[in-house]
Amino acid sequence: MFPVLAVLLFTSCNSVKVVSDYDQGINFATYKTFAFYKTGIDKAQISDLDKKRILRAIEYEMGNRGFVKSKDPDLLVSIFTREREQVDVYSYPYGWGWGYWGYWGPYWGPGWGAGYWGPTVSSYTEGSLYIDLIDAKSRQLVWQGKGVGTLNKNKKVDKKVQQIQKFVSEILQQYPPQALAAN
Repeated sequence: MFPVLAVLLFTSCNSVKVVSDYDQGINFATYKTFAFYKTGIDKAQISDLDKKRILRAIEYEMGNRGFVKSKDPDLLVSIFTREREQVDVYSYPYGWGWGYWGYWGPYWGPGWGAGYWGPTVSSYTEGSLYIDLIDAKSRQLVWQGKGVGTLNKNKKVDKKVQQIQKFVSEILQQYPPQALAAN
């Protein structure tokens, strides 16, 4: 099954909504190394090319936070993706003219007519990326970041890469949670 199409192909004009959650009993300062959790990543329903792009972006962001990739890691990194169709329906009044009786009472002057263009239907695909950080020894989830945004089926590879990097960066800005609590 391959329903998630390039889950991180977000348009640059749309914002990414990010939330995170974590185990409050964890001292995140003790984590220094990481590795990718192959079992979890293999389950992500996106193309192998986009998986590689996501993992490269995560590796870059983890490096920026002082983490070192290791064969004996403190943290395991996994990803999960999801998408869903959203539909918006709008109605717009139309017409311009002069009238005597308005909605709120009598008036005289320019105003909108009583007709409508009819409903306008807009649909788009909303995608989510979850980044899970798992304690390597206990195999327990200790932190999860989630980013949600509008999917764009961008055909330009360089734009796709930039969008993925931006998306991952925004999610991982929420890590480590103690740094956020200190602010």
